[in-house]
Parts: sequence; C-alpha cells; structure tokens
Amino acid sequence: MNPLPTLSATEIRTDRLRLRTAHDGDIDAFIELLTDPQVRAHLGGPRPRSTVEQYFDANGIGTVAARPGTFVVADSESDRCVGTLVLGRRSPDLPGHLTEEGAELELSYVLRRGSWGAGLALEAAAAALRVAAGELPDQPVLIVTQTANERSLRLAARLGFQRVGTFEAYDAEQTLAVAPLHAFKAPGPVQG
Repeated sequence: MNPLPTLSATEIRTDRLRLRTAHDGDIDAFIELLTDPQVRAHLGGPRPRSTVEQYFDANGIGTVAARPGTFVVADSESDRCVGTLVLGRRSPDLPGHLTEEGAELELSYVLRRGSWGAGLALEAAAAALRVAAGELPDQPVLIVTQTANERSLRLAARLGFQRVGTFEAYDAEQTLAVAPLHAFKAPGPVQG
C-alpha cells in the first residue's frame, strides 16, 4: 500500500513568518514548548524538563525535523522560533476520524506564550493550508482540540473549520472539526 501524500514543501513564507525545517538552534524553544504549563494546559500538561532535555541530548532535533509536514514557525526577520505547526496524517490508532480507515490530514499548532494574541497561529495555519491545497488532492483536513480550549476552537472557526463531533480522549472531551482542503486554494488569475 502506498503511503498517503503529505505536504512536500520544506519552507513557506508569509509577511511575518517563515515556516521551515527545525534545526539544533531551535532545541531551547522546543524545550520551552514542551515544559510550559500554560502552553501545555490543553495538551496533557507539561512534560518534566529533565525528561525533555534528556530526549534532545540523546536524539537532537533530527527526529522532529524529519517528519513530513512538520514546521518551525519562525519570525521572518530574526528566524527565532515562535512555535510549531504540523500538517500531517492523523494516526489511525487515535480516536477522532471521519472514516474507518483514518489517516486524514490533520493540522496542529502550538505557539510560545510570548507569541500569543498576535494572529501568528492564524497566519501560519492559513499559509500552510494554502500551500497544501495547491499541492495535494482535495481531501478533508481535521483539527482535534480539547473542547475546553476555546481559543483553539475560535481559531479553527476563523480558518473555516466546522465542528462535526466530540469524543473522549486523554481524560477530556475533544472536539473534531473539519474543512475541505480545496477551501484554502489561493484564487487563480482573473480570466479576461
């Protein structure tokens, strides 16, 4: 069986952001993202700092950077990591799918606390979805988030995702939202 296609782009630019492959200079930002209690409030809680540091000491950034559709969200001027975005395939082993086969495209993102409230998640997500819509066949894209994460649900709605259901996972209610990939396709040139 051939694997389902994923986004092949390795860099995406917007006015304020550069979505790019992770490098070793991003490790401190990843440690912060994984250990910050507020950032991880709806993601199962913070991970122990020593465990995260040991993981990166042993593995570097390579395992993160190698996953297709995984981007560091960086400031376009300073190249400082402000978060991460993944547009990959949702594992069929996880709950929350539209089909029995699963493996639909799933959008996920997380930003460092200092970058909240500036519209960066919206900008990064819209850019990645626009590139994917130009590169991949039309298909559903999922967002799965804790129902208690109202900010994430508002962002999903602003992007055009529609809630289609809820389910229990990780001891919390999760909301499943979906949008067709073609909805993000950039408009073509005007025909005369």
